[in-house]
Amino acid sequence: MTKQVRQLDRVVIRFAGDSGDGMQLTGDRFTSETAQLGNDISTLPNFPAEIRAPAGTLPGVSSFQVHFADYDILTPGDAPNVLVAMNPAALKANLGDLPRGADIIVNTDEFTKRSLAKVGYTVSPLDDGTLDGYALHPVALTSMTVGALAEHDISKKDAERAKNMFALGLLSWMYSRPYESTIRFLERKFAARPELVAANIAAFRAGWNFGETTENFSVRYEVKPAKMRPGTYRNITGNQALSLGLVAAGVRSKLPVFLGAYPITPASDILHELSKHKRFGVTTMQAEDEIAAIGAALGASYGGALGVTTTSGPGVALKGETISLAVALELPLVIVDVQRAGPSTGMPTKTEQADLNMALFGRHGEAPVAVIAPRSPSDCFHAAIEAARIALTYRTPVILLSDNYVANGSEPWLLPEVDSLPDLQVEFATAPNSEDGKSFLPYLRDPETLARPWAIPGTPGLEHRIGGLEKADKTGDISYDPANHDFMVRTRQARIDAIPVPDVEVEDPDGDARVLVLGWGSTYGPIGAACRGLRQRGLPVAQAHLRHLSPMPANLGEVLRSYDRVVIPEMNLGQLAHVIRARYLVDAIPYNQVRGLPFTAAELETMLEEVVKNA
Repeated sequence: MTKQVRQLDRVVIRFAGDSGDGMQLTGDRFTSETAQLGNDISTLPNFPAEIRAPAGTLPGVSSFQVHFADYDILTPGDAPNVLVAMNPAALKANLGDLPRGADIIVNTDEFTKRSLAKVGYTVSPLDDGTLDGYALHPVALTSMTVGALAEHDISKKDAERAKNMFALGLLSWMYSRPYESTIRFLERKFAARPELVAANIAAFRAGWNFGETTENFSVRYEVKPAKMRPGTYRNITGNQALSLGLVAAGVRSKLPVFLGAYPITPASDILHELSKHKRFGVTTMQAEDEIAAIGAALGASYGGALGVTTTSGPGVALKGETISLAVALELPLVIVDVQRAGPSTGMPTKTEQADLNMALFGRHGEAPVAVIAPRSPSDCFHAAIEAARIALTYRTPVILLSDNYVANGSEPWLLPEVDSLPDLQVEFATAPNSEDGKSFLPYLRDPETLARPWAIPGTPGLEHRIGGLEKADKTGDISYDPANHDFMVRTRQARIDAIPVPDVEVEDPDGDARVLVLGWGSTYGPIGAACRGLRQRGLPVAQAHLRHLSPMPANLGEVLRSYDRVVIPEMNLGQLAHVIRARYLVDAIPYNQVRGLPFTAAELETMLEEVVKNA
C-alpha cells in the first residue's frame, strides 16, 4: 500500500523494556543507522541500578533514548515523541515523560495478567482509557517474531529474544533509516552461530516489512541530514572518546601509556577500550583493588610512562592517599573520575556531579591538583589530551571529572587530523643539573612552569630519593625544617595556580544580557538548549562554561562581576556555587538536583525565565 511520507526536523525515540530485552543494543543500532544518514545525534542510555532486577518489574526497566535532527542539537531531548514499550513495566516507568499525542508502540504479548500485576495494574492500560491521549500502536511483537522465524532452526526462546530486532526493523522503516550496517553487525555478532545470524536478520526484515504493509502505520517519516562541518565523523560515546584521547596523548608525547584500573561502573568501558590498543604502546592492568591500581599507575609515571587510573567516586576516595603521594613526588598522573550518584555505592548506573569538592579538596594536607571536566561525549577526547598535557608539562596529578551522562551518551565526533593535536613531547633529565655539574637536584624547578625534572630510574648519575616524607628544596633530602615545608607547600600550590588555561568565553549574542548562566561538565547541553530557547523568545541571557576547574580561568572574576545575576545549575547541592561565592565574592544563585538524571532543557528554561524577568 502507498503510504504518506512526512518531513520532520527532529525526533526523540525511547526504547524501553526489561534489562534482558536488548534495549541498549536496539538503541545503539538505531543510532548507528541514524549516524550514517548524517543527522545530528544525542543519546541517553538508562540502565537498572541492580545487576539483575526481577524480570518485568519497575526496577528492572532499561531504556535507550535517541534524539536526532536536521540541525545541531545539544541534549538527548526532554520528552520522547515515540515510546517503544516491550512490557507493562516499561510503559508505566516511562509514560509520565511522554507529551500528549506521542506515539506509543506496545508489545501486546507481554500485557498478561501476571505481568500487569507485577507493576500494580489491575486493568490493562491498553483497555481502560489511560492511553486515550496518545497515538497507541498495539503490536504483538513476540508472537509475530516467533511466527516469522518458524522455519528457522532455533529454539522458541532464541526466537523470542529476536523481538528487539523486529522492533528495530519497524522503527527503521518508520523513520527511513538505512539497514545495511545492522545486517553487517548481526553477521559479525553471531558469526559463530550462523542460525542466529539468519534468524535475527529475518526478524529485522519482518519488522521492516510489517511497517511497509500494515494499516496500523499509515505515515512514514524522514529527517534530513544536518549541516555539519566537512570531515569524517563517527558516532562515539564519552568513554570511547576519552580512551582514544589517552591513546592520542601517548602518540603525541611519544610515551607509553599505562592504565592501572579496577572495574567499576561507569568507568569500566575505558579499561575495556584501552585494552584493545596495545599496538599504540598502551598497557592495561586490571588490579586487585583501587589502591593497587593507582599505585601501579604512579609507579609507571616514575618509570617514564604516562600513568593513568580510571574509576568512579568510591574509587577516588580509596585513591586519595596515593594522589597526595603523587603531589609530593611531583610526577605526572591522570586520574579519571566518571562520576555517579552517591554517597557510598549510591546508584551506580545513574549520573551526578557531586565529586567536585572531593576533586578540589578531598586529600589530606595541602595537596593541590589540576581539575578539568569535559562538556560532552566527543569533548572527552580533547579533555583527555588536555589532562595529559597539564600532567606532563607541570609534573602534577590531574583529575578528569567525567560523569555517567557524558560517559555513556553518544554524539557525532569529527575525527581530527593527528598533526593538529598538541605536541606533548617531554624532555627527560639526562645529566646532572647542579651548578658544578656533578650532582642531580631532583627538585630544582623550571623557572617558568615550576616543574621539577623528570628523571627515569637507572639513568647514570641521576639517582634520587622519592617518598612521602617532606623533601628539601632542590636536593630532595628528607626535611623537617618549618621554613622549607612552608616553601614547598606554597610552591606546589603556585605551580597549579601558574598553569595557563584559556579565558572563559561568554555566549551573549546581543551583549545586553543581565543574567549569566555558568555551568561545568555535562550541564553544558541542557544549559545551552535552555538559553537558546529563551533567546528565541526574545529574553536575553548569557552562558559561560568552565572546563578548567583548577586553576580557574584568569578572567572569570571579571566576567562574573559584569552581570547582575549569576545562576549555576549543578547535579549536586551547589558545590561550584559555594566555590564561586567564596573565591569571587559573587552572590551566585545555585539551582540543584540530585535525581540521578540530567537536567531537562525545559526545566532550566522555566527557572531561568523567572530569573531573567526579575533581573
